[in-house]
Amino acid sequence: MGMLSLPGFFSCGKKKDFSLSNEKDAHVSDTDENSERGNWSNKGDYLLSMVGYAVGLGNVWRFPYLTYQNGGGAFLIPYTLMLALAGLPLFFMECSLGQFASLGPISVWRILPLFQGVGVTMVIISTFVTIYYNVIIAYALYYLFASFQKVLPWSDCFSWADQFCSKTRLVNDCNATLDGETIHANYTFITSNNLTCINGTINYKPVQFPSEQYWNKVALQRSSGLDETGNIVWYLALCLLLSWMIVGAALFKGIKSSGKVVYFTALFPYVILLILLVRGATLEGALNGIEYYIGRQSNITKLMEAEVWKDAATQIFYSLSVAWGGLVALSSYNRFHNNCYSDAILVCVINCATSVFAGFAIFSILGHMAFVSERHVSEVVDSGFDLAFVAYPEALSKLPVSPLWSFLFFFMLLLLGLDSQFATIETLTTTIQDIYPKVMKKLRVPITLGVCILLFLLGLICVTQAGIYWVNLIDHFCAGWGILIAAVLEIIGIVYIYGGNRFIEDIEMMIGKKSCLFWLWWRICWFFITPVLLMAILVWSLVTFSPPTYGSVPYPVWGTAVGWCMIIFCVIWIPIVAVLKIIKAEGNLCQRIASCCRPAANWGPYLERHRGERYSHVVDPKKEKEHEIPTVSGFVY
Repeated sequence: MGMLSLPGFFSCGKKKDFSLSNEKDAHVSDTDENSERGNWSNKGDYLLSMVGYAVGLGNVWRFPYLTYQNGGGAFLIPYTLMLALAGLPLFFMECSLGQFASLGPISVWRILPLFQGVGVTMVIISTFVTIYYNVIIAYALYYLFASFQKVLPWSDCFSWADQFCSKTRLVNDCNATLDGETIHANYTFITSNNLTCINGTINYKPVQFPSEQYWNKVALQRSSGLDETGNIVWYLALCLLLSWMIVGAALFKGIKSSGKVVYFTALFPYVILLILLVRGATLEGALNGIEYYIGRQSNITKLMEAEVWKDAATQIFYSLSVAWGGLVALSSYNRFHNNCYSDAILVCVINCATSVFAGFAIFSILGHMAFVSERHVSEVVDSGFDLAFVAYPEALSKLPVSPLWSFLFFFMLLLLGLDSQFATIETLTTTIQDIYPKVMKKLRVPITLGVCILLFLLGLICVTQAGIYWVNLIDHFCAGWGILIAAVLEIIGIVYIYGGNRFIEDIEMMIGKKSCLFWLWWRICWFFITPVLLMAILVWSLVTFSPPTYGSVPYPVWGTAVGWCMIIFCVIWIPIVAVLKIIKAEGNLCQRIASCCRPAANWGPYLERHRGERYSHVVDPKKEKEHEIPTVSGFVY
C-alpha cells in the first residue's frame, strides 16, 4: 500500500481557510462539554448504547447452549469467575481509556505510540465483522417478512422440499421380541406383526425437518460449498440493503441520533424475551427444557474439565465486546468526570444477566418442541445459526398463532443485531473523525452513508449461494485470534509499559481519589490474572485449531488460506506501525524504541481545563500541525 499523505488535499496553490467554526455540526450541541467532538446528550444514551453493543446475538444463541453443554447451573460458577477475572477488568480499562483521552481506538494510542498498530487491528477486525454481522441481520429481516403469512412457510414440507423432508422422525428398523427370540427387522415388518421395538435399538431414517430444508433450500439457496459461488440471492441482497439503510438512518447525526434510537433497540428485546418466556413457560414440556438448561441437579464434576473453563472465558470475552475498539469509541464521547467505574460494572452485570434470562426463554420453547415431536431435549438443542434459523423457528411453528411468535422472535434478533451494529459503525466513523476532524465536521452525513454503501457492496459476496460459507469463514478467523492478540497486547502495553499505577492515576483524575484497598482487586487482575488468562485462551485456541467447516461441509484448502490471509492482514499492522514509528523517531535504535514507548507529546485529557498539573505540558492538539496530517504510515497520532 502506498503512502497516503494528504496535507494539501483541500488546497490548490493559495491556502484557503476551511475552518468550520460557523457551521452547525449535528454531532455537537451547545450544551456539550467538548464542543469539537461532541458528547452524549445524557447518560442514558451512553449506557443503553453500551448495553446494546455488548448484548448481541451471542447472548441468545450461544450462551444457553454452552450452559446446558457444560453442566447446567454449575456453568454459572466459572462464567461468573471469568467475568470478574477477565471480562470486567478489560471492560473497565477500555471505558476509562476512551473517556480519559476523548479519542477513538487508533488515536487513543498516543498513550503508547509503539502499540498504535493494536488500534488499527481493532478497527480492521471491526470492519470485517460488521460486513458479515449485517448479513445475519439480513437473514433475520428475511424471516421477519416471511412470518407475515397465515401459515409459516417452514411449518411443513411444501413444494420446495425433497424426499428427505419430514415433520416427524421415521423409524427405519429396530430390535423386537418374536416367539421369545430377539429379532432385527425393518419397521414395516414390526408394525405389520404388531410387535414393539425394544428401547435403545431404534434406527431412524435420515430425514430433515421442514425448517432445516427451508433454511438451506429457500432462504440461503445454499450451494454445495465455497467453491460454488452461484448467484446473488436477490431477496437477501435487498434485505441486506434495507439493514444498511436502517443503520445509516440511525447514525446520520452520529451519537445524537443513535443515542435516541437505542432506547427502542436496546430495551424492546427485553420485552420480547419476557413475552416469549411467559408463553414458553405455559407450554407442555417447558419444564423439561428448563431443567435441561439449568439442570435439575447441576453436574458439578464438569468443573474439573478444562474445556468448561475455556468456554466460560471465551464466552465472557466475546460477549462483552472487549478489544473490538467499540468500547473506547463509545466512551470517548463521555464527559470527563463521568463515573466510568460504575458504568462498566452496570453494563457487564446487565449483559451477563441477559444471557441467563435469555436461556430460560429459549429452552422453555425448545422443551415444548421436544415434547411435541417426541424427542429428547438434547436432540432439538443447537447453537448459532441452527438455533436461530432452524431449531427455534421449528419450535415456533408448532405453537398456536405461530406467525405472531415468529415475528416477535425475529424482530428481537433484528434489534439485538442492529444496536450492536450501530456501535461498530460508530467505531469506524469515530476513527475517521479523529483523523479528519475538519472534513468529518462538514461531511458527516455523506461520509457515514459512504461507509454504509461501501460495506454493503463488500457484503454482497455473503448473500450469494455460497454466502453462508463466507460468513462462517470470517467469523471463524477474524472474530477469534485477532481480537485475542489485540487484547493481550493492549493490557501488556498499558499495564507494563505505560504503567498500571500511572493509568490508575489517570482514572482518578476522572472519578476522584480512591483508597489502595479499592484498587487492590484491579491491580491483581490487570497485572497478573487477566493477561495470564488471555494468553491461556489464545494458546488454547491455537493448539486446538481445526480447519473450518460448515456443518458437515469442509472448506477447500484455498478457503482456509483466505481465512489465514484475513487474520494476517488484520494483525500485520501491529509490527508494521511499530517499525514505522521507530524509523520516524530520532536517535540510535535503543533511544528510538524508548521514545516510542513513552506517551506522545499530545497525550492527555482532550480539554485543557481537565489536564491539571500532571498534563500541563501537553501540546494542544488544535495547535499541533501533525493533527492535520493524516497519513497511513504514521496514522497521525
